Amino acid sequence: MGLPTSAYAAHSATTPLEAWAFDRRELAGSDVLIEILYCGVCHSDLHQARNEWGNAVYPMVPGHEIVGKVTQVGAGVSIWKVGDTVGVGVFVDSCRTCEQCLAGEEQYCDNGMTATYNSKSRDGKELNHGGYSTHIVVDEKYVVRVPEGMDLAATAPLLCAGITTYSPLRYFGVKPGDSVAIVGLGGLGHMGMKFAKAMGARVTVLSHSESKRDAALALGADEFVVLSSPEDFGAHGSKFNLILDMVSAEHSYDAYLSLLKLNGTMVLVGLPNPASISAFSLVGDGDRWRVR
Repeated sequence: MGLPTSAYAAHSATTPLEAWAFDRRELAGSDVLIEILYCGVCHSDLHQARNEWGNAVYPMVPGHEIVGKVTQVGAGVSIWKVGDTVGVGVFVDSCRTCEQCLAGEEQYCDNGMTATYNSKSRDGKELNHGGYSTHIVVDEKYVVRVPEGMDLAATAPLLCAGITTYSPLRYFGVKPGDSVAIVGLGGLGHMGMKFAKAMGARVTVLSHSESKRDAALALGADEFVVLSSPEDFGAHGSKFNLILDMVSAEHSYDAYLSLLKLNGTMVLVGLPNPASISAFSLVGDGDRWRVR
């Protein structure tokens, strides 16, 4: 007998989400049961529910930006106690034994990390379901602490949109005085912009229209640039140390690569499918750029 859980689920790529009840697994020794208080809505949830990445399994309960309270702990749990405020992000397990897992890089697990939803458990028996639900059961090592005093509704999106934009800025060493461009001022873009500003960078928001100029400047952008023609791109060539591209719709990356300084970095976060890029854009200036 599992743990009765109410949720909203997609049952096909073309139907709306609807109320659905299912049973979570019973707690194992290292598991915690979390009452979900808030769950962010990520564009990845839409990609998955609509099978835009081609790997959807139904019924599917989306949601991987989860904040809640621990309501029960397994007998072997040592990190958490009932009442703790915690978060759950994009993945909930990995093999734990490969080189990447042992290095603390479980998201790159050689044997494949286990996603919070639309993914089978490690034993292949259970289909995981996400945060558009009342409760979730997670191994204690794949739960993060939420500090006291945080706005929990605002905290939930940090579990994906936040870390997805913070991580590349930190990994590639953005520092005061660097020039950072944000492509796509949406849920991800506004976070990336604020993180880059907090790191001391000069931040430019790049857009195809004027519609978000006021919002970008109000959020703290140093500059807002409309790129609607080849001439616009040419006027800003070789300008940025790092570009965060958050656009989830299909678009060409080639023109944006021309905006990077020597040895600049462009990080692709929006994950459109399909996506296009010319090999000449990558090699044309003597390995000038790197794309991640």
